[in-house]
Amino acid sequence: MSSTRPAVVLIHGGFVDGSGWRGVYDRLRAQGHRVAVVQNPTVSLDGDVTAVKQVLDAIDGPAVLVGHSYGGVVVTETGTDERVVGLVYIAAFAPDKGESVNTLIADPPPGAPVPPILPPRDGYLYLDRDKFHESFAGDLPADEAAFMADSQVPWGVNALAGSVTEPAWRAKQSWYLVAADDRMIPPPAQRQMAERAGATVREVSGSHSVYVSQPQAVADLIHTAVESLA
Repeated sequence: MSSTRPAVVLIHGGFVDGSGWRGVYDRLRAQGHRVAVVQNPTVSLDGDVTAVKQVLDAIDGPAVLVGHSYGGVVVTETGTDERVVGLVYIAAFAPDKGESVNTLIADPPPGAPVPPILPPRDGYLYLDRDKFHESFAGDLPADEAAFMADSQVPWGVNALAGSVTEPAWRAKQSWYLVAADDRMIPPPAQRQMAERAGATVREVSGSHSVYVSQPQAVADLIHTAVESLA
């Protein structure tokens, strides 16, 4: 891949894999964007940063990193790479220095929904299958949510503990899509992180799976980011 227009690198979060980006990928490709999808292992933050850098190695030119959910932590840590020119957060964590998923979820707002994460098994986390639809994918058809629940990727507890060393949003332009109906990361927390990062914010009605349920809205924000950085 070679171009002065930044490529787009899509980074998934916990419990899922990169296939959920298909709708966003198709729309970005139709707009002429170069797109890569990272299959980050979600075992440790360091391992996921390495996975993104391997993808960056295959891109000749600048890139915009896009992260959903835990993928926002990966974006924040990897984004200091000189090849990265912008950051896009999709209903994602945007930690500051020394913060991790664990620290960000330690003190939820009063009345916020509690994600139905089951106790760890052999160092990995899963969402309660019976509560997956309501909590993670409330605006998707029941059969699609059931497939996502049954194809969960184990999320390593070490990944949740991985803390950011230097937040890329302090030095690079960022955008944030708030999912107003999210029951995994409370929308007030999303707005707060976006404001702290100085991100350009858009908000849509959508569940935590907004990148699946509203691919056009997600692609539109990414397109805006890339065009402003070209």
